[in-house]
Formats: sequence, C-alpha cells, structure tokens
Amino acid sequence: MTASVVPAEDTAGKGPERGTPHEPVRLPKYYQVKKQLLELTASMAPGSPVPPERELARSYGTSRTTVRQALAELVIEGRLLRMQGKGTFVAKPKVAQALELASYTEGMRAHGLHPLTRILDIGYVAADEQLASLLGIRPGGRALRIHRLRLADGEPMSIDTSHLPARRFPGLRKQLERHAALYETLRTVYGIQLAEAEETIETVLADPHDARLLGVDPGSPLLLLSRHAIDSIGEPVEWAQSWYRGDRYKFVTRLRRAPAP
Repeated sequence: MTASVVPAEDTAGKGPERGTPHEPVRLPKYYQVKKQLLELTASMAPGSPVPPERELARSYGTSRTTVRQALAELVIEGRLLRMQGKGTFVAKPKVAQALELASYTEGMRAHGLHPLTRILDIGYVAADEQLASLLGIRPGGRALRIHRLRLADGEPMSIDTSHLPARRFPGLRKQLERHAALYETLRTVYGIQLAEAEETIETVLADPHDARLLGVDPGSPLLLLSRHAIDSIGEPVEWAQSWYRGDRYKFVTRLRRAPAP
C-alpha cells in the first residue's frame, strides 16, 4: 500500500511558538514537511512504502532537497527505514528496553522477539590499571574479553564487549563456545547471582566497522551503555559496554522520589 499525501500548511508566522511575543519563531520548511510526514505515516503499518521524493516535493510545494532532509531526520530517529535501491518505508516501533539487571536474551524474549548472539571474538587480555580496578584483579592480570553481536528476529541490534576476571571463572571461554548466554552460564555453572550494577548511558556515532556490523550508515547515532556488575557477596563480576542502534532502541526506567527528611 502506498499512502497519498496532502499539502503542508505554511505554519510560519501564525503566532508565537517559543521566542519573544513580538518575534515568533519561523519554522524551517523541512521541519514543516517532517511534521506532515509524521502525520502521514502515523496510521501506516510498519513496512508500508512512503511516497517517493518527487511526489512528496510536488504535494508539499517544496524542493526535493527539503523533502530529503526531512526524510533523513526521520530515518536517523528510527521512524522510517531507507533501503538502498528500494525506497523508504515505515519502520518497526523501537524496542522499549527496561533498565534492569537482566540479560539481553531475557529482554528480547519479553518483547516477543527471537534473540540470537554471535560471538565475534573471545580471548584473554592483560588488564590495565583501570580495568583491573573494575574487576578486582591486579594490573596485568588476565581478563576474559567477549565481543558479541546481538540480533533480534535476525536483525542486528547491538554490539557488546564484556570483561570478566579470568581466574575467578576458569573454563568460561569453553563454556561460552557451547552456550552463548553469559549470565545464564554464570548462574548455572559458577553459582553467581548478580545483585546490582552501575550503568551509564551516552550517545556516540557509529564508526565504519560497527556500522557494517549493525547494518547502519557510518555516523549514525548509537546508545552506549557501560555497566559494572556486582554479585550478591559484593565481588565485581563484569565490566561491559554495549553499543545499541539508536534507531531501534529506547530505554525505560521508573523513578521514585526519595521520602522527605
């Protein structure tokens, strides 16, 4: 199904929208087109084709360059999906991942998606001072480094790099070559119960290597999560960093106000 479009209204100058009462903000033309495209695609099913640039430009009374800029922003935001040589389509909704101490596999299954993990590289590295401090080992001590690509329903979602103290988990490398689920292996084989973690989130841009693995353009926005996980006896278990596709993920958490003193 291909949707029809309606001309964009010229909303500039209709009244103050931010700015001072005497200087109403003039919305850029591409932003007006972007708002109209959001309205157009809101009722369309994921995978539906968006009208071509030439048709949109004619309907909205603007240039193809303006339409292309509006489409590009919607692609970056994950609302539209551009397929080389095929066109632009309505994207799937983003995965709303709760911020909690759970495995990737558990999170994807909770959304009804089929998770798959591919180990890209696994081996031992000598810990520098910072990594040694995070893992509770001496500088130069061995850490197991696990580099993985995460997929959901066959679509690349994130790249993970985990470090764990090698001496504490003997044989973990071989265990993971048979069973890719790290947290499940730690629990069933080593009796480790994760209790808490400190996690930070920031935005980064995809370098060419990560972009190729994730199926996005170089320079696309990614969400970088850094996690320091601790077990039930207060011992460090893992230092991990995960690069999530910004067009496929959003994170959700529940906040509670601390009681007044």
